[in-house]
Amino acid sequence: MKITDRRWWARTEHDGEAPAAEEPKLKPAYVEELEARVAAKDLEVHQLLAKYRSASEEFDQARARLRKELSKDVERGRRALIISFLEVLDNLDRALEAAGDPANPFVQGVALVHRQFLTTLEGLGVSRLEPMGQPFDHTRHEAVATVASGHAASGTVVGVVKPGYLIGDDVLRPAQVAVAG
Repeated sequence: MKITDRRWWARTEHDGEAPAAEEPKLKPAYVEELEARVAAKDLEVHQLLAKYRSASEEFDQARARLRKELSKDVERGRRALIISFLEVLDNLDRALEAAGDPANPFVQGVALVHRQFLTTLEGLGVSRLEPMGQPFDHTRHEAVATVASGHAASGTVVGVVKPGYLIGDDVLRPAQVAVAG
């Protein structure tokens, strides 16, 4: 006994029978057309969203780069300004060295201004290098003279021509020193 299943949805191509007719459409043609258009629009929306996300990420990266560059520029400007004030501080040092009587009220006033200047610089993160008696370090010192010295070891700083300054751990201005040779 042979049973033939005549249900259209249960047929396969290799049942031995040719399909009687094309499967009946469950949806009208205009609905299928609209679904195809919706699928195309969905694909377009996904592509546009991907482009938007890419552009948004690129914009955020550019903004971060700009902020970083701006902060570097501000820091460079800040350091240049501080370096220009160091020349004024050097002149105050020279004035105090040239002053004879430390009991003179004028000299005491200049000394107060000098201390205030140093305190203000310390508040900005600037500290003075004290290289006297230290071994010469080419990253922090600039040798401007070599002195023959019998009592100091070779390569030791024996004199300071111009003090150096640090901002944090970075050298703002190297100390100009005389080194024992």
